[in-house]
Amino acid sequence: METIKIKNYDLLIHQISETYIQGQKNAVAAVNRSMVETYWKIGQYIVEFEQGGYIKAAYGKALLPNLSKDLTLSFGKGFSVSNIIRMRQLYAVYPISAELPHKLSWTHFVELLKIDDPIERSFYISQTMLENWSTTELIRQKKASLFLRLAVSKDRDGILKLAKQGQMVEKPKDLIREPYILEFLRIPEPYHLNETEIERRIIEHLQYFLLELGKGFAFIGRQYRIMLGNRPHYVDLVFYHRILKCFVLIDLKKEEAGYEDVGQMNMYLGYFENEENTEGDNPPIGIVLAKEKDDLLVKYAMHNISSQLFVSKYQLYLPDNQTLQDQLTDLLQNTR
Repeated sequence: METIKIKNYDLLIHQISETYIQGQKNAVAAVNRSMVETYWKIGQYIVEFEQGGYIKAAYGKALLPNLSKDLTLSFGKGFSVSNIIRMRQLYAVYPISAELPHKLSWTHFVELLKIDDPIERSFYISQTMLENWSTTELIRQKKASLFLRLAVSKDRDGILKLAKQGQMVEKPKDLIREPYILEFLRIPEPYHLNETEIERRIIEHLQYFLLELGKGFAFIGRQYRIMLGNRPHYVDLVFYHRILKCFVLIDLKKEEAGYEDVGQMNMYLGYFENEENTEGDNPPIGIVLAKEKDDLLVKYAMHNISSQLFVSKYQLYLPDNQTLQDQLTDLLQNTR
């Protein structure tokens, strides 16, 4: 069949495609919302049945397994004992239906309800909605202890604000995490890789690295070439942050960050601000990302240097969750 060129036909195709895709998304969201509301209602029935005294305490433990068995016979999948426990828990945590975070799917709730601490759970709910995490992304951030890593650097009010709002990006410092977790690179012990190899693996796992960096990052390039005094220099990784409207430069160090690394990054920042920025761009941000850092050395190396420059550590393995939890508990108790 001969294709006929019609004026604005491509625009028509685009409009139909966008509308269809959005309709699919809306349909999925509606199904997810209906499923969560249904499971909440089932949880309500279970809790009210238990509280109504219809079963003796001796038979209480058998209620959920019996429900699982009978409901599975009637409806098939979806009524495992663990799933029914989560339905019951959903109602217990949100006894008022209107307070349910309706943007989240049931698979999100299954992961969120596994978190016992209400402050930590509140953070992951806020951050999931703020950054539109998939369930897989949520699981990864939980395993990487994102809340605990962010919280241990704050006071009590900051921790509670973090839990309520998520990590809001309003200034350069809000981008920084300590440490960054790069376990997705799957670098085996004894971790003897140079910067180039670490950089290559980051590019291969760019989606996970962007997730670790946080919301708003767009990748620009690796080994970004700049010319200074007729000599080429190369920035390891360059991003643009669409919220802060600025370039973000990252220099990787396989060992400890030195004062010369701070000076080099400061030079890069000066170049980008004067040569790469265009109208509307804010001053660039620089992050020296190292395996180790000496806080005192960094303090003096950065004396009178741009507040847009940061030195942070990375880890090639997941953090000790219990150590972070203990630090957070001390913070909350000692600042009351």
